[in-house]
Amino acid sequence: MKNVEMFVEGTMLTIKVDLSKTFGPSVSGKTIIIASTEGNVTIPDREEKVGLNVYRKK
Repeated sequence: MKNVEMFVEGTMLTIKVDLSKTFGPSVSGKTIIIASTEGNVTIPDREEKVGLNVYRKK
């Protein structure tokens, strides 16, 4: 994962992303990647999965 933190408290999932970070352009070059789970990942200590991409237009 890039720039993604996840934690569960009870039944609430919290996802933290630092919006000031970037990881360069996307493959297409149209957007700048800020954070990504890089596919679907399992939520810590759970069966559920999450897929997340945070980006902005170039």
